[in-house]
Amino acid sequence: MKLFVYPPVVKPDQDIELFLNKNLSTLSEEPDILIMGAFNDWKWKSFSIRLNKSDLKGDWWSCQLYVPKEAYKVDFVFFNEQNVYDNNDQKDFCIPVDGGMDALAFEDFLLEEKRKELEELAWAQAERERQAEEQRRMEADRAAKEEDRARAKAEVGRMRETLPQLLKNAVKSIDNVWYIEPSEFKGNELIRLYYNRSSGPLANANEIWIHGGHNNWKYGLSIVERLVKSVLKGGEWWYADVVVPDQALVLDWVFADGPPKKAVVYDNNRKQDFHAIVPMAIPDEQYWVEEEQQIYRKFQEERRLREEAIRAKAGKTAQMKAETKERTLKRFLLSQKHIVFTDPLDVQAGSTVTVFYNPSNTNLNGKPEVWFRCSFNRWSHRNGPLPPQRMLPAENGTHVKASVKVPLDAYMMDFVFSESEHGGVFDNKFGMDYHIPVFGGIVKEPPLHIIHIAVEMAPIAKVGGLGDVVTSLSRAVQDLNHNVDIILPKYDCLNLSNVKDFDYHKSYSWGGTEIKVWHGKVEGLSVYFLEPQNGFFQVGCVYGRGNDGERFGFFCHAALEFLLQSGFHPDIIHCHDWSSAPAAWLFKDNYAHYGLSKARVVFTIHNLEFGAHSIGKAMAHADKATTVSPTYSREIAGNPLIAPHLHKFHGIINGIDPDIWDPYNDKFIPESYSSKNVVEGKRASKEALQQRLSLKKADLPLVGIITRLTHQKGIHLIKHAIWRTLERGGQVVLLGSAPDPRIQNDFVNLANELHSAHHDRARLCLAYDEPLSHLIYAGADFILVPSIFEPCGLTQLTAMRYGSVPVVRKTGGLYDTVFDVDHDKDRAQAQGLEPNGFSFDGADTGGVDYALNRAISAWYEGRDWFNSLCKRVMEQDWSWNRPALDYLELYHAARKAE
Repeated sequence: MKLFVYPPVVKPDQDIELFLNKNLSTLSEEPDILIMGAFNDWKWKSFSIRLNKSDLKGDWWSCQLYVPKEAYKVDFVFFNEQNVYDNNDQKDFCIPVDGGMDALAFEDFLLEEKRKELEELAWAQAERERQAEEQRRMEADRAAKEEDRARAKAEVGRMRETLPQLLKNAVKSIDNVWYIEPSEFKGNELIRLYYNRSSGPLANANEIWIHGGHNNWKYGLSIVERLVKSVLKGGEWWYADVVVPDQALVLDWVFADGPPKKAVVYDNNRKQDFHAIVPMAIPDEQYWVEEEQQIYRKFQEERRLREEAIRAKAGKTAQMKAETKERTLKRFLLSQKHIVFTDPLDVQAGSTVTVFYNPSNTNLNGKPEVWFRCSFNRWSHRNGPLPPQRMLPAENGTHVKASVKVPLDAYMMDFVFSESEHGGVFDNKFGMDYHIPVFGGIVKEPPLHIIHIAVEMAPIAKVGGLGDVVTSLSRAVQDLNHNVDIILPKYDCLNLSNVKDFDYHKSYSWGGTEIKVWHGKVEGLSVYFLEPQNGFFQVGCVYGRGNDGERFGFFCHAALEFLLQSGFHPDIIHCHDWSSAPAAWLFKDNYAHYGLSKARVVFTIHNLEFGAHSIGKAMAHADKATTVSPTYSREIAGNPLIAPHLHKFHGIINGIDPDIWDPYNDKFIPESYSSKNVVEGKRASKEALQQRLSLKKADLPLVGIITRLTHQKGIHLIKHAIWRTLERGGQVVLLGSAPDPRIQNDFVNLANELHSAHHDRARLCLAYDEPLSHLIYAGADFILVPSIFEPCGLTQLTAMRYGSVPVVRKTGGLYDTVFDVDHDKDRAQAQGLEPNGFSFDGADTGGVDYALNRAISAWYEGRDWFNSLCKRVMEQDWSWNRPALDYLELYHAARKAE
């Protein structure tokens, strides 16, 4: 026997003695022997102990060893502390531990230990960040104090310079107008100031008030008193007792017929104000030191209040965004409820969750059995898929259910359903599989690397909605902790003022052309700008050259070459519309097998009206394809460019950027508001809009129209709606211009006609005006979008963000986002929403009348109901929160695609 242990049955949490027969070991000639080992397949608590000669007969050596309570096995080898080992013929030695954890329980224990370690690391990191933030705050505070001291010093310097002129303008009294008793006084003393009511415009006032300050109104309003009539002085003399402010060299005041904010008539000494010298105030050096300190304290208080307000607003903004995001995630989890949902809804790592499934709404309808097949972390979990589990009938109707333990290292739960244990017919959500996020796990989802190849990007190269989507989708996906880069041509017309850290990156050659690469940050996104030295993008515009196809084809090839030569290994290459469609087939033909093999291509159609050939070719080569709303995807599904590829084609609604379109933080509107004060906020904006456009200031229903004036946007319906709104007593504001000069001229004539007939109720602004668009969204009661076709449409989404009710034609994304208050309750409910607007079918005037008349009547007849509708539409989330989750599902599905 070569080795044994005592006691012979090893249990956890005990000391054992381990014996080695040195004669039988490869270490028989070595003077020193050590044991080196660990527990549980070498995963837990390693040790190294020296063996000593034991009292047993023969050449037995031994050591004491403590077996921890978590152990199920002891693993070890012997060695001479140098390079001679006895490792059981390379199989190592092991001793089982009886009655402790098994291997699976130990794995869970390790995960729990890892979780605690991560919590401690997170706490330490948070503490470091807190200290760093505190340091930054102290430095900022120190800098602010220095700035305020410098400002106070400069202010006192100016006061000293202007004091002679100030004293020159001030007097001790004005005959028969005012005087002060006593005539000699100083700061902190009580004086009586007399005023002759009959001397000025307040001769008939019932009340007289003094609104005063000091030192050329340096500290604003510091004296407010009501005057009383003097019975001793006779005539029209009135007086007020006033305490002279400390540090006052000159008193400043006006008289009025009421207190501040309520006065109507003023006597302000013919716009010169009244000024009285403080005779006994002699400014010595100590005076100026105290004055500087007082001004400094005033600046500090103003700064404190300002920063407090900014912090409070930022905190409120962050809170509203977080609450919106949480509501949207919940809606995302419930969006499949008619098919599948979990109990609890928020799946937590380490818990047991029950999955409920309704086969009657799927292709497994009528199957005698349903089997649940599940794994975690997008099917990549270390334990592999769980064994198939037959689902049992649930208490609620046609549902079946299965329960599963969620491991601690899960971040995503993945599952499909089948008709039998061995497979057969599957419900795998049309190839996408079912996925539910897991919260509280110790492993985070590894970030994807997504590259957008695009020719537009807001705000630096924005022509249409495509530019908005590239920026906003990228930001939303990046906010979900994924890595995003954008590749864009370096146009000579780029708005570089919106690019931070803009810098030269590198140069490379492709197709015989040198291409300079620049890098910068736009809206927090990493952007690479390609500048080929052939002048393709030095033409003063994005589109509109005769060789646009050639220019953008060159750009797509150059972008892929840049990725290859720079060593990028993206997971997803996302290209958009005809302009970057060539990237799809150029990648598959030239790069998929040479260095970029990890990448999958996603292609998005923003508008099928342009570049059909390129779009069709990209559809054939992309791994997944999308368009910008589910309804538009159905409307174009029969197109021969699309029809062969429906298996990989999905409609995902666009969103809007909630930071750009945010009535709570919008510098272009007079009063910030949220859903809680939407009525007051919109009233202020309506009044500001009416004032800016010289419309009648009245409480009338106001219809806003913000659009490009093209036939796609329903020009004939827009014109009709303008006249119908006016017939119903409303006001109408249109903002937009036409690329076609004939259409532009047509609207110029209409604007002139309306100005003559309805100058106080209609205004057509036929040019691009970003600030005005914000004011219209905020000030209008309704926003009209009567498009003939509309792949997605952002106007109706922005309208709802500002609490304006959309009136739309049922097409494309307008149908997917606007649910008629009279007809779409069930359709809205299926999306987890409430009705939010007015809509119509057809493309004739009768249709637009039907929706617009109901909208205006609702405004006139039920203002409380209408106001609650404005609040409701504001609380719906039409940002990128939900579309970003849908795109991530699609990106992962593309990575699975063969």
